[in-house]
Amino acid sequence: MTTSTKAQSQLSQKVHDFVRQDFAPAFGRRQEEFESNPLWGQFRDLGTELWLDSGNFDDVGEIWTREFSALTTNNTLLNREVQTGRYDDLILEAARLLSGFSELSDSEQLLELAFILNATHALRLVEKFDACVSVEEHTDLAHDVEAAVEYARRYYAICPERFYVKIPFTAAGLLATRQVRKEGIPVNHTLGFSARQNYMITRLAQPDFVNVFLGRLNSFVADNGLGSGDYVGEKATLASQRAVRALRDSQGVSTRQIGASFRSWHQYTSLAGIDVMTAPPNVAGQLLAQRDGLGEIRSRLDERYRPGIQAGVDPARVRLETLWDIDDELVACVDALEEEDLDAFSPQDLVNFFQAHGCGDFLIHWSDEQVATSRQEGKISKLENWADALEEGSIGLDSLMNLAGLNSFTSDQQAMDNRVCEVWKRAKS
Repeated sequence: MTTSTKAQSQLSQKVHDFVRQDFAPAFGRRQEEFESNPLWGQFRDLGTELWLDSGNFDDVGEIWTREFSALTTNNTLLNREVQTGRYDDLILEAARLLSGFSELSDSEQLLELAFILNATHALRLVEKFDACVSVEEHTDLAHDVEAAVEYARRYYAICPERFYVKIPFTAAGLLATRQVRKEGIPVNHTLGFSARQNYMITRLAQPDFVNVFLGRLNSFVADNGLGSGDYVGEKATLASQRAVRALRDSQGVSTRQIGASFRSWHQYTSLAGIDVMTAPPNVAGQLLAQRDGLGEIRSRLDERYRPGIQAGVDPARVRLETLWDIDDELVACVDALEEEDLDAFSPQDLVNFFQAHGCGDFLIHWSDEQVATSRQEGKISKLENWADALEEGSIGLDSLMNLAGLNSFTSDQQAMDNRVCEVWKRAKS
């Protein structure tokens, strides 16, 4: 941030008041307005918290029952809402508010507008469903510890009763999460893809939630012709759940595991018993359509699924083990990190530490060329572009999928920013 501390404080307060001006919550008083569903109750009885992965009011309303407790939004989901034009008037009002802060650069104005849109949309979801809502930071903050911490504080101040702040898994994101968790700010640490990532995140940052984007893992295997992809993400999710639960038992951390990026109703039944499930409303609807033939839902926490990899494919060459194995070298690296003054580390210090301790495939300083390649590919990486790096062990499949996920969110963030700029410019002309 280039603005002065005083100006930033004034801006934060103005934006806070603007976002909350019409907010009329009914904390804890709306549950009886929603129906109950015995199918969802079976999952709750197994200890699974149920969320929906959507920011669309109509879609959520078709599924929501009193068994659900939270909603996840992200850059992609909010972009869909912004592109409909429903927030054009809000963009104009917010732009007028920000015009009183002439010291803001164009990029700072965009950050503020994105914050206003995210916070406003999330508050409306809180209002309608009395839900906890995960609100995601702008992707420009993914490598900026100081700014990520500041915006996390501001999101939390908007609605401490219901907001979880989503911070992505990067070196800077891990350090930011560690700092804001010490301040009591709830964090959903997103863009995780493996048990080993979540093991490290839980030990060093202790967020409220970690994730496995399991549907994308299945798609990577299927889209690259390695097999059906069945149960790849499920295997990784259950391995991560076991690792997180073991840390809860042994170290008293409170981190919970989210199974995310559901693509099929089968994933509900295959993962029954995990801490949290978040799925798009259409996938939840698919499960409801099957309810008469499902029988009793039982815990799958002890399952060791065999992933759908076709004969002739060597899993080691693709580094599939990085999705579910936590090797001794990584454990030793994290042990050593806990002896360091981690709060004095920069993101590059953290990357360098993993490199120096034999875990260079875990946190990676990606080259500009690699980032550009991943950006062109979209959310599912193309194996042909990464086969050599995977086979030689310089990157892990989980780290590759993390890069792809961040680039995908960045692309959607840019699309939302472009829409905001178009509305803004149209008003000025």
